[in-house]
Amino acid sequence: MSQPLQLSAETAVKLAKELNVPLEHLMHMPKHILLQKIAELAKNAANDTEDKGDSTP
Repeated sequence: MSQPLQLSAETAVKLAKELNVPLEHLMHMPKHILLQKIAELAKNAANDTEDKGDSTP
């Protein structure tokens, strides 16, 4: 069985909120899956930022 992720409490709470998963699930999530989800968040954030920049005349 894998060990819980070594994240600060503040980081864990923010990630759980952003990923919309319970904190307990986040702490026992496999690292490769967590990294994939973080990459998806970053991609979505970049797309949101890009979309806002395109709408200006």
